[in-house]
Amino acid sequence: MGTLGSLRRKAVATAAAVGALSLVVGCSGDSDSVTGGSKDGDKVTITMGLFGVMGIKETGLLEEYEKQNPGVTIKAEIAGDEQTYYTALQTKLAAGKGLKDIQGIEIGRAKEITETRADKFADFAGMAGTDHFLPWKQSQITTEDGKVLGLGTDIGPMAVCYRKDYFEQAGLPTDREEVGKLWEGDWKKYVEVGRTFKKNFKGGDVAYTDSASGLFNAMVYGYPEQYYNEKGDLIYDTNPAVKEAWELSSDAADEDLTAKLRQFQPGWDPGLSNGTFATAVCPAWMLSHISEKAGEVNKGKWDVARAPKGANWGGSFLGVIEDSPVKEEAQKLVAWLTAPEQQARIFKDLGNIPSSQKALEDPAVKAVKNDYFSGAPLGQIFGAAAQEIPDKQVLGRKDGTIKDTFSQGLALVEQGTPREEAWDTTVERIQKAVR
Repeated sequence: MGTLGSLRRKAVATAAAVGALSLVVGCSGDSDSVTGGSKDGDKVTITMGLFGVMGIKETGLLEEYEKQNPGVTIKAEIAGDEQTYYTALQTKLAAGKGLKDIQGIEIGRAKEITETRADKFADFAGMAGTDHFLPWKQSQITTEDGKVLGLGTDIGPMAVCYRKDYFEQAGLPTDREEVGKLWEGDWKKYVEVGRTFKKNFKGGDVAYTDSASGLFNAMVYGYPEQYYNEKGDLIYDTNPAVKEAWELSSDAADEDLTAKLRQFQPGWDPGLSNGTFATAVCPAWMLSHISEKAGEVNKGKWDVARAPKGANWGGSFLGVIEDSPVKEEAQKLVAWLTAPEQQARIFKDLGNIPSSQKALEDPAVKAVKNDYFSGAPLGQIFGAAAQEIPDKQVLGRKDGTIKDTFSQGLALVEQGTPREEAWDTTVERIQKAVR
């Protein structure tokens, strides 16, 4: 059975260090060449631009590929912050130089890439060995005329991470199956459990959940359409799914069920280490961050239960630059890195859930457990959650910006702003941002 432990935590620290270095080293690649790759006889150099902890470098896959393919050298640079990475990528795409042969693409950027930069990326459509992905995953990086601009790495099916010790003190079940049944099928039940927790918990100043925005994201990403419809029209202010998520998340904020800590923002990490909240809505990729920041002192106190409804939050792709001098070699590498076997390995080592249907069905993937989270069978929990994600996932150009703005708006509610006023402020900010 695979376990996720010290390797995952080491990978996060390594990525942060390499990310800081890459911001310096990356400038050296801005020459007159389109990308940094090269070919000299049987010797090929392939460059990669990645972000965060995508698992590709951290698990040793690049070294393994080099061993299997003598003469191939792979140089990967990793930016710790995706927003900084994407800003630089946009600049280089516009300039037509300084790019890497392979570039990572975060899901929130996929629509903008397919609509505005399709000519810059190579087409994977029809490439042998690339028919194993979840259909909705590949559709996110496919243009209207059928050009596939990349291959999927991971996805972000949802679960709920919870503190067993706090649930016990509140008189709630602690077994993950029983906990999942408390809120099965309805996020309103999740909030109702929060009301029970607040009423019964006597262990000090502990909130039920970390943030209203975490709940909001989990709800809206359970629907095929969030902020845009299939025609590309903005619907964030009229979509009933968005309004429903806003109202329920505001309920949680108004009733002091949240710790008022936006995920990945200042204060959230100390909240994890100090145990200031009992639950967090957690896509698969978030577990490594929780275990890293909550620390060894909280190992075994956390567990993972099924979310009320299936949803997808996050995930990435690998694309190849069309004008790369090693385009074919780079596409071959991307196909290998995203093959079921490699996706399964990344999941077993680091916890990134595969976007490959075949990998999700791998018995070794289904058997993966996590010692930090009380031996939770992550392969089973997140594998099942992946199957519940809506087959259609409509993305828009400014999805990431809109999501962040809604998170800021819910933070206003948590700080005491009436929800109607916070809604109006949020809509106004979005209108300015998407012009």
